[in-house]
Amino acid sequence: MDQPQSLLDAVQRHVSSEHYAALHWEGSFREYLPMAERNPLVARNAWQRLLDMIEFHGYEQATKRGAAPRWKLFDDPFDRGRDAVFGLDEPINQLVQLFRAGAQALGPEKRVILLHGPVGSAKSTIARLLKRGLEAYSTTDAGALYTFSWHIDDEVVPSPMNQDPLLLIPAEARLEVERRLNKNLKRSYKIELSGELDPVSRFHFRALLERYKGDWSRVVEHVRVRRLLLSEKDRIGIGTFQPKDEKNQDSTELTGDVNYRRIAEYGSDSDPRAFNFDGEFNVANRGLLEFVEVLKLDVAFLYDLLGASQEHAVKPKKFPQTHIDEVIIGHTNEPEYRKLQNNELMEAFRDRTIKIDVPYNMSVANEVRIYRRQFNPELLRSPFIAPHTLEIAALWAVLTRLEEPTHPNLSVLQKAKLYGGEEVQGFTAENVREMKEAALREGMFGISPRYVQDRIAAAMVMGKECIGPLDVLRKLETGLRHHSLITNEEVRKRYGQLIAHAREDYEEIIKHEVQVAVAADREAVDRLCAKYIDNVKACTTREKVIDAAGRERDPDERLMRSIENKIDIPDSRKEDFRHELMNYIAALHIEGRTFDYRQNKRLTRALELKLFEDRRDTIQLTSLVSTVVDPATREKIDVIRQRLSERFGYDERSAEEVLQYVAALFARGDAKRGATEAA
Repeated sequence: MDQPQSLLDAVQRHVSSEHYAALHWEGSFREYLPMAERNPLVARNAWQRLLDMIEFHGYEQATKRGAAPRWKLFDDPFDRGRDAVFGLDEPINQLVQLFRAGAQALGPEKRVILLHGPVGSAKSTIARLLKRGLEAYSTTDAGALYTFSWHIDDEVVPSPMNQDPLLLIPAEARLEVERRLNKNLKRSYKIELSGELDPVSRFHFRALLERYKGDWSRVVEHVRVRRLLLSEKDRIGIGTFQPKDEKNQDSTELTGDVNYRRIAEYGSDSDPRAFNFDGEFNVANRGLLEFVEVLKLDVAFLYDLLGASQEHAVKPKKFPQTHIDEVIIGHTNEPEYRKLQNNELMEAFRDRTIKIDVPYNMSVANEVRIYRRQFNPELLRSPFIAPHTLEIAALWAVLTRLEEPTHPNLSVLQKAKLYGGEEVQGFTAENVREMKEAALREGMFGISPRYVQDRIAAAMVMGKECIGPLDVLRKLETGLRHHSLITNEEVRKRYGQLIAHAREDYEEIIKHEVQVAVAADREAVDRLCAKYIDNVKACTTREKVIDAAGRERDPDERLMRSIENKIDIPDSRKEDFRHELMNYIAALHIEGRTFDYRQNKRLTRALELKLFEDRRDTIQLTSLVSTVVDPATREKIDVIRQRLSERFGYDERSAEEVLQYVAALFARGDAKRGATEAA
């Protein structure tokens, strides 16, 4: 019998000395050149490497025609999906296409990419996933890249900007090298050896060239090539710059600064060996540089950005322009971007940026996926999160991001459902596309997912064993009074009204679920459907209906209309609807298929509502609001509660609360009808 592994053994299984050796390969320049010829991808520039990294993770093709694919990198494969981005497939695909164009040197590689959107719209998350992706990709065989160090008279001098070893090749030979590298390269882009050595490497290269009387082969004998692993924490190939207080900002944070302790050693502050090439531009060479809230930067910083993007060069103090190879991504919010648009002095910067809008989610389902990462009902032990809790919170969040519909027959709630892919009678997919094109600002305003997550958390610590949509809606509403980003009272009032819309939608959902639970007898629904079809057939063929006793009678118009009214078929269209239904059934019969009403959601809903109405009086659901319930009724109610649990995922407590709430709704409805009839 095998002995159980120790914890040390379990760890050791995931550690490989061979893998470590591959990641820390080191060799001579002569050894590196054949490697580069066999695998030219080691010489990719930063844009090409970033594109290949994204494609390395693959994508899922969209199910809807014309929709953008979903790039799997943004599912966050590095941290079990904790940073996954949902609902932004279109702007992310635009970003990937920008990288593709930049990789082919079509222009975007000379621009700063600006992610623009409201707070909490996942701009920084997108940048973070790109950085994590590059880190992980550099550890794979597909993403391998290399740099070099100088070994001179017992001194080891690493390339301070981790430059590509192929930059050591003289300009006269580069065309020939490029031709050979691209000979068998099956990519949409080409490898180009562009740029010059950094000042430190240039200093040593020239000194050695002078020592060996121009013999380049002797110079590169002092070069040791090594594998390069990108790491944000180690400041290798990935940089992040965040604006500070204007009084403390210094452009040397981007381009490096003099090492004053070495001036005495080398005698001059213009000696490259007395300079620290550790600014964020230098650090991010070969990879990616993220500018957090880029438009909060001082103007002097933005000038550095212009050269870095357009010329692929930065100007360290007292040194010539220094080549950099990196993708520059900044992100900003709406107010800062408006200031940029209104500032005529920033015209040059605007001309060198490519803006990608990163809006809030416009799909309730995708918004729910954001909340489910943090509040997964399957993983949380307590409190129990009742069905529809996250969905209703997401619905309200989406409603705040929508413009009021211009169509007189469309409510904002229906608009949200259309955007979520649901059907609304009278509106087609083309109508939805037109609505989205007309409402250019949608998704760029409204409530942030962070606020909703905070209020869900507040509901969860109330001490209740079960929280539901009404608990969360109350927390969302009370929180609006203290929301720091809502300064306009009209906006606050509108958000409160939208909470009422979300509550009404929830009431319709649970009324339907209770109705389904009451009418859950599938055989009864089947019989009702068969009865309806028999009557429709007799009506359209001008025949009689034969009942169970064999008697002939006229079609039951009252039965047919009681069902058709529930799917909004007006009296003027009833004949057309019935003929269409019978033609559809006949076509199925010709194809050898059988009509199944369950494939038609509207008809199924109508049949369930009809059956519910027929049984409602016998169930006496409204008696739940009474303090005394007879045993027979209680037994029926228990069956309904059990059906709610089995079919919709309620626990016993939440099912009871839903039944109580729906009973109260029906009681109020009965009272209103009674008052109307009395009047």
